[in-house]
Amino acid sequence: MRQSTALRQSNRIQHLRRSARVTTTQWRRTLTYWLGAILVGIIAVGFAEAADWAARARSRMVHWDPWIMVVVIPGGLALSTWLTRRFFRGAQGSGIPQTIATLHIDNFGVVDRVLSLRTAFGKILLTTFGLLCGASIGREGPTVQIGASIMHAFSRLLGHSNVAAKRGAILAGGAAGVSAAFNTPLAGIVFAIEELSHSFEQRTSGTMLTGVVLSGVTAIALVGNYTYFGHTDVDVPIGISWIAVLTCGIVGGLAGGSFSAILIRASKGIPGALGRFIMQRPVAFAASCGLVLAVLGLVSHGATYGTGYAQARAIIDGSEHYPASFFILKFLATIVSYCSGIPGGLFAPSLAIGAGIGGWIEQFLPHTTPGAVVLLGMVAYFSAVVQAPLTATVIVMEMCDNQQVTLALMATSFLAFGVSRMICAHALYGALADRFMDTVDRAPVTRRPATESRGANATETLVGEVQGKPDAS
Repeated sequence: MRQSTALRQSNRIQHLRRSARVTTTQWRRTLTYWLGAILVGIIAVGFAEAADWAARARSRMVHWDPWIMVVVIPGGLALSTWLTRRFFRGAQGSGIPQTIATLHIDNFGVVDRVLSLRTAFGKILLTTFGLLCGASIGREGPTVQIGASIMHAFSRLLGHSNVAAKRGAILAGGAAGVSAAFNTPLAGIVFAIEELSHSFEQRTSGTMLTGVVLSGVTAIALVGNYTYFGHTDVDVPIGISWIAVLTCGIVGGLAGGSFSAILIRASKGIPGALGRFIMQRPVAFAASCGLVLAVLGLVSHGATYGTGYAQARAIIDGSEHYPASFFILKFLATIVSYCSGIPGGLFAPSLAIGAGIGGWIEQFLPHTTPGAVVLLGMVAYFSAVVQAPLTATVIVMEMCDNQQVTLALMATSFLAFGVSRMICAHALYGALADRFMDTVDRAPVTRRPATESRGANATETLVGEVQGKPDAS
């Protein structure tokens, strides 16, 4: 009897000890993830400050002499491309296709290189440099890859071997990046579900939600509870005003779908002499793209340089009016910038193009508040480009701090999404991610020294993603 009691007590003590160890390990992992999410918020804010500094410095250069950009942009894009290929392979482009691909790649040697901290550092450095030079790019897409890289680094630090846990950390980092970049926590969550993972799994939801909240709170603590485009107090009452919904949805859908189709086609390679030139001389091609951007900038009086944030905000609040040539030239500048292969995203330029479309349409719709038409044009084009209508709706709604137009925004977004699908059957980020995964699967391993992993070869394929390499290796 006494032996039985002693045995039960011994078992109970051992159980308590094991439970204590498990609880300690769980808390250590939880605190580590919290630290990672806070770090994402801090770096996102610092990245935003660096991008703003680059915009101010570029504006001073343009004000001093607009023609200086004929030298600055070609030289800057050539240098950026060389640095990317030489030191930061995998940093080019938006960063969102890379992040999506890492959620589906089984070879974590590739994932470790695509989401390395070195690549994240290169993303910050070269995106800022691209904005300084005048490329039509944004920082929000790169922030997604940076956030995913940081959280993946913390996942490796914890020694995770579970694939679901690793991918949960990447997903949380990408969502946290969107949340901190725009100060739009809901958009971060929706973006992770709709665009990054295309699903919502209970196993990763807690990590993702916590990451979004902590990164967002960190950003607010550092820069205040701001809204990206300020507060807009406009409405689109049901009735004749909804003509704007149809008009913006169709025009924005056609424009955004065409944009995606052009980039997807360019990523598959350009035939003929131009394609060979791009493959053989990528640095010279980037310089050529820079010259085109300089010409577009001179024609637009500098309006096509950078993210387009200042122009979009001015169109929204009605302080400035731009002709139709603005969104056309910005459309072309963004395509050229992305095809050059330098690091940089599409979010901010797409919002600026959409605002330009809405600003042009509003003059033909006197029965709808001008500011509301601009928001509808913005959500239509953005939804058509990313083909993620819920994300587009929530981002625009949160960025303008306006819930009154939610129904109209959603209707416009889904209409634009449908129109875009008729022009471009595949979502842009998904198509680029699929291409990257295909090149990873085809990447040969015999061409590299034994000391280098297959992942090094695979990440090189990203360099040719939008530069015409059909089978980069």
